[in-house]
Amino acid sequence: MNRAQLLRKVVLGFLGLFFSASLWAHGGAAGTDTDQCKFELEPDHWIHYTAYQPKAFPAEDFCGNIPSTDTLTQLVFDYQDVRYRNMAVEFEVTKEPEGTRVFFQEAKKHKSGTVVLALPSGVPEVGKYLIHITLVPDQGDRLDAHMSFMAGKGQQVSSGNMLLYAFFAFAGLYVLYLSHAGFKRLIDGMIGKIKNV
Repeated sequence: MNRAQLLRKVVLGFLGLFFSASLWAHGGAAGTDTDQCKFELEPDHWIHYTAYQPKAFPAEDFCGNIPSTDTLTQLVFDYQDVRYRNMAVEFEVTKEPEGTRVFFQEAKKHKSGTVVLALPSGVPEVGKYLIHITLVPDQGDRLDAHMSFMAGKGQQVSSGNMLLYAFFAFAGLYVLYLSHAGFKRLIDGMIGKIKNV
């Protein structure tokens, strides 16, 4: 097998991995779920959470790490269970460990199943925050659920983005290898030295 055939097979294998559905899956295998942006309000009853900072990071969504402070932050909750649309739900955001209230919305029903909390100035400082969600039923006890997030640590590059960057870098080098005789000689010389070792 010559180098060109080997290189083609490596590129095709990499492309197969890159476009593999399991590599880009949001959840997990059947019977499991690794979605870190949802949490359980009651046993087997879930709510999905996504955070946005449209002025600082347009078209980006976040979950456990929100990159900036002091900028418009929207916390969006989607009920994954229709039953919550008929229940009053209260929302609060506190700075931890102090427990200082940053945001509060009184209990009300959200018939659409989606709740958007807009914090016009976001959160005031870097650190850990806790989202308190309280179900306020017409009868019975209140039920609290909590989810934490970190704010102000800057935008991190996800492993998916790193893989995408690596793919484009590899593709660019491959195109350069095929189109530039000097670069091809350099790479071929390096491969020849490696073979001789």
